[in-house]
Amino acid sequence: MPQSQQSDEALFRQIQTGKRDAFAALVERYQRRAFAVALRLLGRRQDAEDAVQQAFLRLYEARAQYHPKWRVSTWFYRILTNTCVDELRHRRPMLELQEKDEPLVRGPDHSLELAERDRLLHAALATVPMEARIVLTLYYADGRSYQEIGAIRGISVNTVKTHLRRGRLALRRALRARGVDEA
Repeated sequence: MPQSQQSDEALFRQIQTGKRDAFAALVERYQRRAFAVALRLLGRRQDAEDAVQQAFLRLYEARAQYHPKWRVSTWFYRILTNTCVDELRHRRPMLELQEKDEPLVRGPDHSLELAERDRLLHAALATVPMEARIVLTLYYADGRSYQEIGAIRGISVNTVKTHLRRGRLALRRALRARGVDEA
């Protein structure tokens, strides 16, 4: 069976036996989603790229500790979010130079509006308490269920719901403080 059709767990068993191409397939499978999560949590492209690379390295280095009863995706996202938390704890305050992506073809007004909305959201999200920010990102940006988030973070479903509720309230307050009204 081609690696692209194998389950994460089957690929990981191959990784444990030393097959590097299986690890490359797993990285390919998760890289884009992991980057999106890390970017939402960290806010800077370079930091997100570094965190994703570090998370994959930690996953590979811990391959012997993997237990087949765990879902690989849950285990990986736990490593990724912990890596992002470590980065945020050790981050020194610095002036952020915003990297701008390629402008959209829709026109300058639309591009400016999207860039401003994204800037406001990043700034507001940065004020949300860490655990709530992680839960918000996993739920909204990555589409994870309450159960998956609980497993990733090692918390109960009720705690996930509490962090989600508190995070939404904090995000609303932060957006209102920046002049953004709810639509």
